[in-house]
Amino acid sequence: MYEFVDRAVRILKKIVPEPVVRPLRPLYHRMLAFLMALWYGFPARKLTIIGVTGTKGKSTVTDLIYATLLDNGYAVAAASTIRFAIKDRSEPNLFKMTMPGRGFIQDFFARAVRAGCTHAVVEITSESTRDFRHLFLDLDALVFTNLQKEHLESHGSFEKYAEAKMKIGGQLAASAKRPRAIIANADDSASAPYLALPVEKKIPFSYADAKKVVLSPGRVAFAFRGVRFSLQLPGSFNVMNALAAALAAQCAGLPLEKSAAALAKLERVPGRTERIDTGQNFQVVVDYAHTPDSLAALYAAYPGRKICVLGNTGGGRDAWKRPEMGRIADETCETVILTNEDPYDEDLRAIVLAMAAGMKRAPLIIMDRREAIRAALAAARPGDAVLISGKGTDPFIMGAKGSKIPWSDAAVVREELERLLEKF
Repeated sequence: MYEFVDRAVRILKKIVPEPVVRPLRPLYHRMLAFLMALWYGFPARKLTIIGVTGTKGKSTVTDLIYATLLDNGYAVAAASTIRFAIKDRSEPNLFKMTMPGRGFIQDFFARAVRAGCTHAVVEITSESTRDFRHLFLDLDALVFTNLQKEHLESHGSFEKYAEAKMKIGGQLAASAKRPRAIIANADDSASAPYLALPVEKKIPFSYADAKKVVLSPGRVAFAFRGVRFSLQLPGSFNVMNALAAALAAQCAGLPLEKSAAALAKLERVPGRTERIDTGQNFQVVVDYAHTPDSLAALYAAYPGRKICVLGNTGGGRDAWKRPEMGRIADETCETVILTNEDPYDEDLRAIVLAMAAGMKRAPLIIMDRREAIRAALAAARPGDAVLISGKGTDPFIMGAKGSKIPWSDAAVVREELERLLEKF
């Protein structure tokens, strides 16, 4: 049914004028959300659903929960910016959106139920609430990671962005499941309304909950409630991500000790501080880092000499952050290379120059992203960190008039590293 609806809507969009559609859009999305859930038999009611929302870290937390439950024998599905997975079968998310519309998520849940899944972890964005895709998710638990400035043009203001996020919390409160749990980052002031939700379990977590924290290149370790956690992921932000994942898994019945054992086995989260190693004597990391805070956190996780490649996430949106991200890179990286990312219909050079306006030093500007990556790798010395941010697992570079070029930062890095190593 999802495929039929998707094709029908694409045809109607070409026929029906936009001014006719616009006032009917809210009603259409509400009705579609209900009808697709009805068609598939409300599959979320047959699963334990753990939702994850926030600005930063939600894709990583979703993946950590999925990996933890899967490693411990749970029949679990996951839907996120990174991937769609049912049990141990996974495919990359190629939609350029976290939660595709037109009933996709209900179709996904139905497929998970047919495959014998008992649990599902789903990343939920503020953008999905505008089209009512967050309805009929029948949440058992919700993880709130944090709230930072993002999607301001899209929502109209930071306050409206926060309101859109809070609609997801409202869906947890409205869920008929029992008991319901909210797991929220208490270090973020925006967690207060989430922890005030009328649900049975309110589980705040804080960085201070992690004891004996050890941060080292490419790893974090800490103790939590007497259990030692060690992850092959860098940075203090991954301490918080691990806490959120372990507490969510605990709500699903998994003891902390088993979560710690599962997380210790995890070698990477695709596109999230993902290490690329082909035998070179320096570090290369691919990361999404799409906000100033996440960019600063990424850079802080890698002390020492850094060569940084970045663009700016999405032409036509969040222009306010361009000079700020340029400033952060200028202040923390030995070499800054500005490049193409997703200009859409905006002038690429204008985006890059807006980033350069926040910098005191003149950056190296290489518009071709592959050439920019190649230059960064060629400039690296032993012990350096080459940090390539902005795309993560994004499968396309988006250009004007809907054009898109297939892309993978990780794949390009591997190809260029192999070429570089062949020279020696």
